Amino acid sequence: MTALTLTPGQVTLADLARIYREELPVTLNRAAKPGIERAAAAIAAAAAGDVPVYGVNTGFGKLASLRIAPADTATLQRNLILSHCCGVGPAISRRHARLLMVLKLLSFGRGASGVRWEFVELIEAMLAKGVTPQIPVQGSVGASGDLAPLSHMTAVIIGEGEAEYQGQIMPGAKALTAAGLSPIQLGPKEGLAFINGTQFSTAFALAGLFDGWNAAQSALVTSALSTDAIMGSTAPLQPEIHSLRGHAGQIEAAAFMRNLLAGSEIRESHIEGDARVQDPYCIRCQPQVTGAAMDVLRQAAATLEIEANAATDNPLVLTEAGLIVSGGNFHAEPVGFAADMIALALAEIGAIAQRRVALMVDPVLSFNLPPFLTPRPGLNSGLMIAEVTTAALMSENKHIAMPCVTDSTPTSANQEDHVSMAAHGAVRLGKMVQNLNVILGVEAICAAQGVDFRAPLQTSTPLQAVVACLRTRVATMGDDRYMAPDLAAAADLIATGALATASALTLPTL
Repeated sequence: MTALTLTPGQVTLADLARIYREELPVTLNRAAKPGIERAAAAIAAAAAGDVPVYGVNTGFGKLASLRIAPADTATLQRNLILSHCCGVGPAISRRHARLLMVLKLLSFGRGASGVRWEFVELIEAMLAKGVTPQIPVQGSVGASGDLAPLSHMTAVIIGEGEAEYQGQIMPGAKALTAAGLSPIQLGPKEGLAFINGTQFSTAFALAGLFDGWNAAQSALVTSALSTDAIMGSTAPLQPEIHSLRGHAGQIEAAAFMRNLLAGSEIRESHIEGDARVQDPYCIRCQPQVTGAAMDVLRQAAATLEIEANAATDNPLVLTEAGLIVSGGNFHAEPVGFAADMIALALAEIGAIAQRRVALMVDPVLSFNLPPFLTPRPGLNSGLMIAEVTTAALMSENKHIAMPCVTDSTPTSANQEDHVSMAAHGAVRLGKMVQNLNVILGVEAICAAQGVDFRAPLQTSTPLQAVVACLRTRVATMGDDRYMAPDLAAAADLIATGALATASALTLPTL
């Protein structure tokens, strides 16, 4: 597989999405090498001098006032990594770990970390040959860096810890050897450069963003199908309504839904003579809600693109000024805010989608669809409990969408007295997306079932293609059957983007 060449400071969300989804190997643009080497030389000079420089010839955190002898600097860095390998819980996925490693490369590539070039080459080789550190998911509070998870990554680089190689979990040193690679001993400041950073939090926030955007695209499709299923009005999609308000996401969502529904025989059949004056909000206000969520996701995307290109360790080597300065770029507050924004958007997309599911299974509100969308209600329960499952998942997402950045707690003997909690704010996004994919999958099942009941009238050509895609995995419901596989299959069509792309219309992009 050809490696993707990345220029530090200029990497795009599209690049990062490809790396995450395709597990691409990468190389840094070689133009970054001189800057990296200048910073490494500055660190080497500081380590040989008498002036105390944090993390170079001093202890860490509360122990920063303690001087370290030049002969002990390598031991200091190794001890730092081993002592900080305190992560717990299951290992993160290979995709997340690889994205994390790429983000660390990009941070080093800014030429302010002071690591030697050979570390860049080793990480590139690990990505190319498939040596993936085993990184426990829990243990970071998102300030002073994602210390524990990044330490587990770094442990493999120095021949410790565990790694996956060719499908097997093995000691880090053995994995490197099997791939024809060798560990590297850390020099002054290099251990600190590896673990002071936001790359764990940022990797998970980016993954949540990419998968969440995919769900938002799918929600536009399932909501349009639901609109036709309940014979809802397309008048609220009138472009002038949305231009008068002016929000970009709302305007784009309404336009996309208009295109999805254009030419629907179901819609044409009730434009005149419909006794209903207005549809419930979950139908009428779809552009306002999903469009607003799209705007929020794009705001988070802008923050995360900046963070992915940032130098976030400490201290930073300012080579042009001739300074090594201790600062706070390791504090993941921007990532924490972005993760909270993504969580709110995911929760709201799911909340309004769940109400559409509830609408379709309710004969009082569904405009003459049979109860629970079964052709023989009473003997059959139809989609009754599928709707209950969506309610459970919607509620779970609401609970875990609560802001995390407001939950700071002091650590490290009050030296690190305000932290971002960005790590678990970002990690929860994966669970939220999984829940949302099921909600949208159930909506697709209900909406397709509802459209089937409107025969011989047909929905629009794009939505017919969406239903056909669903029917490759989920058959029309007649009598009751074992439902769990259907829900899983529909959720998978949402997660892969297959259902959204089946419409053949150009989807909104980040």
